[in-house]
Amino acid sequence: MKSSLLDSNFKTVFLFLILAFPASFYAQDAPNETPLPKAKTGAFWENVSFGGSLGLSISNDYTDILVAPSAIYNFNDYFAFGAGLQYSNLKQKDYYSSNVYGGSLIGIYNPIEAVQLSLEVEEVNVNSKYFDFGNDYKKSFWNTGLFIGAGYRQDNVTIGGRVNLLFDEDKDVYGSAFMPFVRVYL
Repeated sequence: MKSSLLDSNFKTVFLFLILAFPASFYAQDAPNETPLPKAKTGAFWENVSFGGSLGLSISNDYTDILVAPSAIYNFNDYFAFGAGLQYSNLKQKDYYSSNVYGGSLIGIYNPIEAVQLSLEVEEVNVNSKYFDFGNDYKKSFWNTGLFIGAGYRQDNVTIGGRVNLLFDEDKDVYGSAFMPFVRVYL
């Protein structure tokens, strides 16, 4: 008797699945329908993405902290433009300390879904202090960077590299013209 009841329930569930799934497949196919128009309220903010960088590196005698929020406006699937702020604090005990702050403008082009190209102008103020046998040396200057970049993009995340076209080893805040990056916009 138990087997007969189990058989009956199985047949009912099987029949339901056979009848339900084809109906759901056909329900998804509606080629002649036009989509409803999007509401126009808040359209600007629907195209804005926020992102940035946070960094922290600590060792026995070394600390490096970075905070760099940014936002971009997505004109369409291919072009975006935005701005960002940057602050970093770098200290090496008994040798060096530096505060760097400023801003940047960025243009982004996605020629295909997986590739992102960028052009970025950055202007930062650098305030450094060096300690050498009891003497303090201070150095303050503005640094301008013009970066071209390329990366592999997957959804909101891009991993790539950028090159500073204005890099000058004697005057630059960065140690190299090339910088890898991870860019995230939500």
